[in-house]
Amino acid sequence: MSHVAVVLAAGHGTRMKSDLPKVLHRVAGRPMLSWVLDAVEATKPDATIVVVGHGAEAVVESIGDGVEYCIQHERRGTGHATQVALEHLGDGTGKGVLVVPGDTPLITGDALQQLVDRHAHWESGVVMLSAELADPSGYGRVVRSGGTVLGIVEDRDANIDQRSIREINAGMYLFCGDELAGDLASLEPDNAQGELYVTDVVGLVAGRGERVDAIVVDESVVAGINTLAQLADANRAARERMVGALMAEGVTIVDPARTYIDATVTVERGATLYPGCHLEGSTIVSEGAVVGPDVFAVDSVIGPGARVWYSVLRGAQVGGGCDVGPYTTLRPGTILESGSKAGSFVELKNTVVEENAKVPHLSYLGDARVGRGANVGAGTITCNYDGFEKNRTDIGEGAFIGSDTMLVAPVSIGDGAVTGAGSVITEDVPAGALAIERSDQTIIAGYASRKAERYRSQRDEDADKER
Repeated sequence: MSHVAVVLAAGHGTRMKSDLPKVLHRVAGRPMLSWVLDAVEATKPDATIVVVGHGAEAVVESIGDGVEYCIQHERRGTGHATQVALEHLGDGTGKGVLVVPGDTPLITGDALQQLVDRHAHWESGVVMLSAELADPSGYGRVVRSGGTVLGIVEDRDANIDQRSIREINAGMYLFCGDELAGDLASLEPDNAQGELYVTDVVGLVAGRGERVDAIVVDESVVAGINTLAQLADANRAARERMVGALMAEGVTIVDPARTYIDATVTVERGATLYPGCHLEGSTIVSEGAVVGPDVFAVDSVIGPGARVWYSVLRGAQVGGGCDVGPYTTLRPGTILESGSKAGSFVELKNTVVEENAKVPHLSYLGDARVGRGANVGAGTITCNYDGFEKNRTDIGEGAFIGSDTMLVAPVSIGDGAVTGAGSVITEDVPAGALAIERSDQTIIAGYASRKAERYRSQRDEDADKER
């Protein structure tokens, strides 16, 4: 039997204490809903319907191609949400219906495929996922008799004996669509929440003597997110999966517990990550690169064999064999070409540092080009903002910028040109020329001893006055 999928994503998530819809909270850099949709799509449904409610516009915006949505305007529980989805599907009730909550980001396609495979040859009945917990508090319990599933009772509605059951409902089912529509229509809100529970359908099916199977899976796969603490746990689990997969592919990760990688990041075989790496967005770490300790990189590229440590990269490109850090900030638009260097306490913004050029330490360059093989001395600053506009600085190939040079943009330093240390350069410097801007040095002999004598005399005079 072919199937359609219903993803329940209408909840408010009040326990998250956040204005953001619960299913849009991020796990390893992606909304938790996107993880669920990936797992669902792995089962190859004929259609996927996402039921939205709270924050519907924001949730819909995050849904990719190939997914439909419908709105649960009046949120009356999971049973009502599933009804809304079936009404949207129209003729979809002639198929199996896979129902999955949108707040279970650790669910895998393999786990959901078990439901599809087990249900494949049935004409009626239900297959569901369950897990055994040491502390099942807060979860619906799977009630069995002699191993046969009789139904599900929610935690708030359970009696003392039922609350001792450790097998919990994971909220993931595969129903027969023809039966599901009728069963949902017969639900009554006679429970502590006053809602229509899709879980009650399991009891209706079992009560007719039809087959109900509960496939027990590891609790980590079906963990739901209701609090920020559970969100942190899910992030930790997702990172562990990704880090394990990367190490299996040949990435050296020195301390997996202190390495934080988004699912959207690419780390190539042969790279090494030291503790404290936070890699986010579309970041790429190339083969042979060494990153960390303590690097934050978002939407950045770190080239083959590059070394980046104790640094922050935002929208930057670091070429092969580059050396970055420590304590370097590369802001958006920065490009380091192969073999170049941005050293300690350097900040670069919208700046291209060409091949083998160096900005070794204690400099700020904004809206600039540093030509191939050029060297920028310590303390150099491009004065790129005149109070109204950002202006560019161009440093030619092989140029040598003396320490503590102020380059007042717009300004151009020619190929092979030199600036004297401590200069304020306001005009273009021709290729091969030396530019110096400073006053003549004046030497006053005996100044230090005379100053000391004046100080002692004043001190003695003040002391006499006090007496």
